[in-house]
Amino acid sequence: MSDRAARHSDGLLAHTLREESGVLVARLARQFRDFDLAEEAVQTAVTEALETWRRQGAPDNPAAWLQTAARHNALDLVRRRSRQDALATRVVSEPAAYDGTTATDDRIALLFACCHPALAPEARLALTLRAVVGMTTPQIARAFLVNERTLAQRIVRAKRKIVTAGIALTVPADDVLSERLGDVLAVVSLMYNEGFVSSDGPTQDRDLAGDAVWLAGVVATSLPREAEAWGLAALLTFQHARAAARFSADGALVLLPDQDRSRWDHRAIAAGEAMLERAAELHASGPWQLRAAIAACHATAPSWAETDWLQIVALFEVLAAHDPNPVVRLNRAVALSHLGPEHVARALDDVDALAVRLDEYHLFHATRAQLLTRLGRDDEAAAANTRALALTGNDAERRLLATRLHRHPLTDGS
Repeated sequence: MSDRAARHSDGLLAHTLREESGVLVARLARQFRDFDLAEEAVQTAVTEALETWRRQGAPDNPAAWLQTAARHNALDLVRRRSRQDALATRVVSEPAAYDGTTATDDRIALLFACCHPALAPEARLALTLRAVVGMTTPQIARAFLVNERTLAQRIVRAKRKIVTAGIALTVPADDVLSERLGDVLAVVSLMYNEGFVSSDGPTQDRDLAGDAVWLAGVVATSLPREAEAWGLAALLTFQHARAAARFSADGALVLLPDQDRSRWDHRAIAAGEAMLERAAELHASGPWQLRAAIAACHATAPSWAETDWLQIVALFEVLAAHDPNPVVRLNRAVALSHLGPEHVARALDDVDALAVRLDEYHLFHATRAQLLTRLGRDDEAAAANTRALALTGNDAERRLLATRLHRHPLTDGS
């Protein structure tokens, strides 16, 4: 198969998995009463699809192919484990009984299980990507630059915890839904962030950010009375609308002031605005909606010069009251610096006040460098850029920082 045909096959599989992976895992888990078996059966089907579709071409009905393969794998696993022989015999001839749930219900129930607070935070994202989104362990390992064996062990422990803790594959009751939803939204946001900072390089063989945008939309439409779910969906939609302009032809990172806004997806921006309006109608303000409102200010500004920085600063002030995270204060300082040259020194003071808490965060030092450059303190800016460069492993960000250092090198020989 040609490279072009292989890319088409992989793209079709990724699209199919978005719709089918979580549904299959949830339904097989209920049918066989074994979450680990169900998840392994679907993962094996995904691997088989990657190999078979590349070799033979994609089937006419990709969803049916995946469903059939996963079901056969589940039956094989039951037999190989030499247990529940009667169950295996019965399900061969009997279709799974429909219990009234929809595909969306299955997917959301599985997502809440994968993001359960009983699981280690680092395991929630990996398990969500495998079980709900349908990524393979090697794909996840490449996306996060993690050793494949380490990642596999993390997933195994998470699945074992779901079984031993008796975590149900159900959507939480109304009285705890909003609280549990926070864990889900945090995982989806992290998933997007991991894809957002990566260029289309060799480690990225699937649009991880696109998967996250899709998943945020699924959560919002499945839980239409949850304002924060709409807020996150709007935020990721606004951010992803800029994807085509974020990297140059040679893979260099293009920052917001320099992006060609004609390349932004303005239809997606309009969709993000509608989501944000939907959230506002529910009268339950929260941090995801505030972040989305800030993103909307950027997405709807005709140009960088016409950005409403005063509104952005005000929104960051409200956000800081909801979320006292130092990164929020860092971003608020950046916005403040754009109100005018007279605000740059004050912004730098605000940034320096975060030094103890953000010393290991590369964007803290990159931000300081930019502010120092604007104040004409080039040697200090070079030192800050050098520190930022040492703290990031992302190729595109490293190239950007190296370019800044080339323009304003250290002059003391260090």
